[in-house]
Amino acid sequence: MTDWYTQVHDIPKLVSEVRDAFNTGITRPLQWRREQLLAMLRLLTENDSEFVEAVCADVHKSRAEANLTELFLVRNEIADAVSHLERWCKTQKPSVALVNKLDGVQIRPEPRGVILNMSAWNYPAQLIFAPVVAAIAAGNSCIIKPSELAPRTAQLVARLVPKYMDDRCIKVVNGAIPETTELLKQKFDYIMYTGSGRVGKIVMTAAAQHLTPVCLELGGKSPVIVDSNCDIEVASRRIAWGRWTNCGQTCVAADYVLCEKSMVQPLVNGLRKAIKSFYGEDPKQSPDYGRLLNSIAFNRVRKLMQSGKTVIGGETDEKELYIAPTVLVDVDRDAPIMLEEIFGPVLPIVTVENIDEAIQFVNSRDKPLALYVFSNNSAVCEKVIGRTSSGAALANDVMMHCSVPQLPFGGVGESGMGAYHGKHGFDLLSHMKPVMMKGLGLESANSLRYPPLTAKKLRWLNKIAVAKPSSGMGMGSKLMVILAVAAAVFAAKRYGLF
Repeated sequence: MTDWYTQVHDIPKLVSEVRDAFNTGITRPLQWRREQLLAMLRLLTENDSEFVEAVCADVHKSRAEANLTELFLVRNEIADAVSHLERWCKTQKPSVALVNKLDGVQIRPEPRGVILNMSAWNYPAQLIFAPVVAAIAAGNSCIIKPSELAPRTAQLVARLVPKYMDDRCIKVVNGAIPETTELLKQKFDYIMYTGSGRVGKIVMTAAAQHLTPVCLELGGKSPVIVDSNCDIEVASRRIAWGRWTNCGQTCVAADYVLCEKSMVQPLVNGLRKAIKSFYGEDPKQSPDYGRLLNSIAFNRVRKLMQSGKTVIGGETDEKELYIAPTVLVDVDRDAPIMLEEIFGPVLPIVTVENIDEAIQFVNSRDKPLALYVFSNNSAVCEKVIGRTSSGAALANDVMMHCSVPQLPFGGVGESGMGAYHGKHGFDLLSHMKPVMMKGLGLESANSLRYPPLTAKKLRWLNKIAVAKPSSGMGMGSKLMVILAVAAAVFAAKRYGLF
């Protein structure tokens, strides 16, 4: 066993301790939540160089990319949560029917309890901390399970979290399959998992034993539809960025392109120009171009490259885990590269007759985590977005929705379930508890709700307790409300309310 792994036999006790701490109520006050969020911000800020070094060592991305796609994003999540925490936590008073106007009808956000966050290796810092921001903002305690495939980051998190944050309520469990298996045997109140669909099914099966709800972010093949009427230079540049950031190892990466045959060569030319602009004549020498995670990933992606004709890139170096930014054309729709998430620096281009066929193609496959469409015609963008289903949809850009805390991030169908970021994460990890504060006045043994339910009582119930559809509050509607209130007061005095 690796010495930094958590001992399997310690896991049940550790989870029990976190639940005991939650049950004391220490995570519920806004002050505790705010303090923990600000402590997380200090953790990331004061140790940013260590995090960048760890992430670069684990995932082979550049220092600038590690900052932009990992630490900056989490800091924005923290800032958004701290800024809006008090408003998010407020008791809500919904609009109610006339018969409930005198009742104290409320919706109170309350913490779910103990949250398990199982993160992925490709964005090891971001996917550890962003879900934990939501968990803490909602007043939960949390178990963090980093990916063992990003060991430097996992060890750093295990060392720093107890130093900066409340170790009674927020703990780190490191390990691989045995430790993860033991973790999943424990009872949690919510499980958040980012990774493959195969493991997602294992997580969901384990959660079902305790009826634990889950949020699964599972990735998939995110298509790019390129209309014949678009700014091909801008489209090429943005698609290139979205495909080759983190060497293509991004769950919302532009996974393949659908376009008309006449657009293939202009797009290839634009992508070639963008690659040269980003990474120079030799991307292998660029400090901004990453590498595959390991030899298993390298060989899997290299095999997928046989699915079409290479028109850009194609160079490989297994020793360095290097695959050049690669573009394939003449790709069959049922080729291996079109049947699984690529998770590497290869972009296949598939031709379609028109936008309708592109939409039909997308709808014939699993629902993607993201869908992208490029067109100068807003009606085309609306058509594509409106007639397809995806976790998210962007017109004329890729991946940028992930940087907006106010937008929910998550999948649909085979690409996952549940969504977080910003208030959406707070809502996900809160139980919206309905509360009614009934008064003891206006009570009568002859109350409208008590048997015997006479015809007269039913007539009164129909008047004051059955909601009527309304299209607005004009003078006539206001008069009806006044009359209904008067009727309710009369009924209350004569019979008592509910």
